[in-house]
Amino acid sequence: MSARRRILIAGGGAAGISAALAAAETGAEVTLVEMDGGLGGDLFSGMPLLGAFTAKGMQISHGILDELLDSCRKIHPAGVIGPVCDYRTVVGLCLDPEVLRLAVCRLIGEHHVKLLLNTMIIGAEVRQGVLESVRVRSKNGGSILPLDSAVDATGGGYLAAMCGCNVFFGGEDKTFQPASLVFRMCGVDYGKLLRHIRNHPEDVLLCENSALPADRGEAAELLERQGMPYAAFAAESSLLAPAMKSGRLHPCTAAFITPTAPERGEVCLNVTRAAGVDCSDDAAVSGVLPALAEQVIRTAEFFQQGMPGFADASVSHVFHKCGVRESGRIEGEAVLKQDDVISAAVFPDAVAQGCHHVDIHGSGTAQIRIPVRDGLAYDIPRGALCPKGLKNVFAAGRCISSDRGANGSARVMGTCISTGQAAAKLAAEI
Repeated sequence: MSARRRILIAGGGAAGISAALAAAETGAEVTLVEMDGGLGGDLFSGMPLLGAFTAKGMQISHGILDELLDSCRKIHPAGVIGPVCDYRTVVGLCLDPEVLRLAVCRLIGEHHVKLLLNTMIIGAEVRQGVLESVRVRSKNGGSILPLDSAVDATGGGYLAAMCGCNVFFGGEDKTFQPASLVFRMCGVDYGKLLRHIRNHPEDVLLCENSALPADRGEAAELLERQGMPYAAFAAESSLLAPAMKSGRLHPCTAAFITPTAPERGEVCLNVTRAAGVDCSDDAAVSGVLPALAEQVIRTAEFFQQGMPGFADASVSHVFHKCGVRESGRIEGEAVLKQDDVISAAVFPDAVAQGCHHVDIHGSGTAQIRIPVRDGLAYDIPRGALCPKGLKNVFAAGRCISSDRGANGSARVMGTCISTGQAAAKLAAEI
């Protein structure tokens, strides 16, 4: 009997979890190395899983995502809120993040994935383009992990870079999208919030995608009818604009609200931002945490005092680290480009699909949003997951080979799950 293939997964976020589960299903011996003390990355923040459903509501990510949803439903059926349309430009898969956390841990156990948490990869042994082993270190010391293939799901291409691959950071001018700190509030009156949206559709971002209704009043009515407050209050709205002008609220492009647990009246809020941060520098990202925490405090106070449905709400969770929208992108054998995303490109060697709009946040209220043509999906070619010069390492998640515009789409968690699954299959085939 031949030995089982040894596949290393570097990174335990959405892409790494998906890669680990998919690799295990090929019969491989899978080790997942994560420098944090837990799994998930942004997956358990309460943010929606974008890129899994097109603007028309068609699911394009299957396999591992379906397994995650099934596991969530078995633990707590209400934990899967489901695909919800914001009638702006996207359909987000909304989940209870705590149920999702338990579902992931259960699946990792059932798939017999070996976890090495609180562990960093500090070295790589590469010969003629083949990664043969990595050196890791934890609080208990160091060791060498031999391997047959690997998936770089680090979010910044750090394993690929360690192996000699070129990695590009930020924009051409070396700027990065703002860092954020998301948080959740419970005790929100969903009905009151939705009624405000129906009566004041001018306050929220609506009708930006030709695949969705073009009438703002109709869109607001449809949003209310869903019963789930998945909406973005605009910076220029009658609620946010005066608060920003007076200094009660910091400048932001919008207040993005995602339902996370209707039974708790809970929502996730993505409102904070710190611009001008070098997101390739850990010290710089760490340094903005106190300022972002202050924004959370002020935002929660503003919502309690000035947003419909939040009068009796309170903060229920603050994410444990800053959210980074972009970091490193590998130099791959192929490059996914912004035009590919917008035009819903089709590739003969496609290994995954994405559908999120080009989404690039700037400082203050600035944001670029360009939908995918006709609410369709685009293909991600095999070469975008293949670091140039490496034969047995594959990229997944935010670090796949892409230009900045395409990365503004492919970076979202639904697409990360898809590329993680695809990278694992490539790692198992070589």
